[in-house]
Amino acid sequence: MTRKQQTNDSSKTAPYKWSAKVTRESNALSLEQGVFTWKDPQRIAESLRNSAEASTRRKAEPFRSAMSMLVFYINRAGKNLAPEQKQILEQAKRALRDLYGKK
Repeated sequence: MTRKQQTNDSSKTAPYKWSAKVTRESNALSLEQGVFTWKDPQRIAESLRNSAEASTRRKAEPFRSAMSMLVFYINRAGKNLAPEQKQILEQAKRALRDLYGKK
């Protein structure tokens, strides 16, 4: 079934969500299950750092790969992201910068 068929025939299949697939199957990072739903920004940042540093598939430095995945998730979630969780993820961005000594 093509993406167009999946999107247009919502009575039979869920709409195609390429951003969910990227988050699940990123070729650059292997993320812990549910990392973006956690309530602790420091834990999110540390998990992203660990995933980025352990990855042998990433194309950029670990900080950039981790931050890119976090920003990607925030941007793709858009208005569907609860304000409380968006605030936590924004705090995770600051925590990630701190872990890498970036300003």
